[in-house]
Amino acid sequence: MLNLVIIMGRLTKDPELRQTPNNVNTATISVAVDRDYKKDGQEKETDFFDVVAWRGTADFICNNFVKGQMIALYGRLQKRNYEDSSGNKRTVTEVIADSVY
Repeated sequence: MLNLVIIMGRLTKDPELRQTPNNVNTATISVAVDRDYKKDGQEKETDFFDVVAWRGTADFICNNFVKGQMIALYGRLQKRNYEDSSGNKRTVTEVIADSVY
């Protein structure tokens, strides 16, 4: 089985660094990736990906990247379920970053 994601795009906001209750650093970013094609008469489309990084990778992102900068990363897709504050069940699909350039 293979679960591999490689994306390159620009950060849509500054990275957010947080710590878990066990003092493990985690960073969240959003990456805008332009599609390399467009339909005739239309503007180029952009996809937005939510990315989560852990430990040293999270520190590296927060110390070296800001909104608007180009970033390249590889990692894996992860789908998780949770219940929001209103009791509604939600599903989120995120990229878990393993390496960042």
